[in-house]
Amino acid sequence: MQQPQQEETAAIAARMAQIKHKIIVLSGKGGVGKSTVAVNLARALHQAGNTVGLLDADIHGPSVPKMLGMERDQVMPTELGILPVSRGPGFNVMSIGFLLPDSDNAVIWRGPLKNRMIQQFLKDGQWGALDYLVIDLPPGTGDEPLTVAQSIPNADGAIVVTTPQQVAIADVRKCISFCRQLKLPVLGVLENMSGFVCPHCSEHVDIFASGGGETMAKDMAVPFLGSIPIDPAIGVAADSGIAFMDAQPDSPAAQAFSAAVKTLSKRCRPCCAAVAAD
Repeated sequence: MQQPQQEETAAIAARMAQIKHKIIVLSGKGGVGKSTVAVNLARALHQAGNTVGLLDADIHGPSVPKMLGMERDQVMPTELGILPVSRGPGFNVMSIGFLLPDSDNAVIWRGPLKNRMIQQFLKDGQWGALDYLVIDLPPGTGDEPLTVAQSIPNADGAIVVTTPQQVAIADVRKCISFCRQLKLPVLGVLENMSGFVCPHCSEHVDIFASGGGETMAKDMAVPFLGSIPIDPAIGVAADSGIAFMDAQPDSPAAQAFSAAVKTLSKRCRPCCAAVAAD
């Protein structure tokens, strides 16, 4: 039992060694827009001139294929592993959604099967040489986040997503504690749905309040990456299968994503110092 596990660990490490930076996107709370953040941060990194891989590690609710208009795509098995789906040069995606015969199919698996699937994505995925691998995880601190964190011990760290409300922040604080217990660096907290900017008059309205994520980051002594305002176009873009960063690159929300990427590049490991620079 121990030898196969050691071999798998070594195989994952060899595959991940080709990728400069591994970033995990997680949250202790569902419904905070974590997948939206992962998709648009990945696109912002790509727009900054990086080669990017996006791994949708949400086994039960894979939403990345829908958000990128890739629902009908499938991964290709080869002798060397699984070939991710390409969405243009330098941007590859992997998701269990590509393996399901129908998007309505439910994945009814217990922990061991989910863990095995994620490890297979990491070990057998032909990611090649990437600047960034962004990993989108389901909410909570259970099987999937634990598997990813333990399988990639040299990950640059985690981006923790929250909304401003205290009910979300209470669960997100647990997520930061999870990272600390696993010695996973917290690259920063990103506050999503932070107020609404009217597209007609540009007035800022705090629908769900604002500032809670930044206050929590200060309280827990972790970096703050910024705030993403509510923009109805984000939901429209996701439903249309177009990343918001591609659809509305000049909007305040897109500029907030770009600013977060610039801050993020400074918090990754040293070899990333010049990545995503102006």
